[in-house]
Amino acid sequence: MPATLSRAARTRIKICGLTREADVDAAVEAGADAIGFVLWAGSARHVTLARAAELARRLPPFVMPVGLFVNATQPEIDAACTAIPNLLLQFHGDETPAQCDAASTGRRPYMRAARMKPGFDLLDFAQSYPNAQAILLDAHVDGYGGGGKVFDWSLVPSGVPRPVVLSGGLSPANVIDGVLRVRPWAVDVSSGVEVGKGLKDPELMRRFCEAVREADARRADADRGE
Repeated sequence: MPATLSRAARTRIKICGLTREADVDAAVEAGADAIGFVLWAGSARHVTLARAAELARRLPPFVMPVGLFVNATQPEIDAACTAIPNLLLQFHGDETPAQCDAASTGRRPYMRAARMKPGFDLLDFAQSYPNAQAILLDAHVDGYGGGGKVFDWSLVPSGVPRPVVLSGGLSPANVIDGVLRVRPWAVDVSSGVEVGKGLKDPELMRRFCEAVREADARRADADRGE
């Protein structure tokens, strides 16, 4: 039987890039803690704010809507926060600490994406965003986003001063290894549970969430020395 974990040891799960009602419902059923909506027009998974708000209204209590932004204007962010009152902001562009703080108006929680590559100083980056609720680790590719690529997890140092969200090419096949090696606070998946860009597969989402729970059970066993 899988080990029972304390609440603090449970890895949270975000499924990003949803565009359809059925996919939102299936993600919630699978066990997702957060659902991401891409509000950047440059993405193939982009949804309009009106569409994101419509999909977010399907979420039950305790499942968090997340809005992904890339160099958005303050009016765009304000409009999103009005349309989706409990929206968590995720900044994936070139936003400075001051811009993130201003965009979140000092009250709205936000995550800042870090583009991981050799030589990147994650500790310094995380220190420079003291008001970020978490740092999301993604692969460094041309343009924005991780491109569904896995980065070298050995680049993640110990002692990151913010909670870490592991992203970048995760799937049901590799998320157990990612959780065990990086020990993130949360994981974020998009292309790894898709049958097409923005089109999620209910079975892959279910398998992904089950794999995260299996990784948590293995972590608990390892921490107890079993």
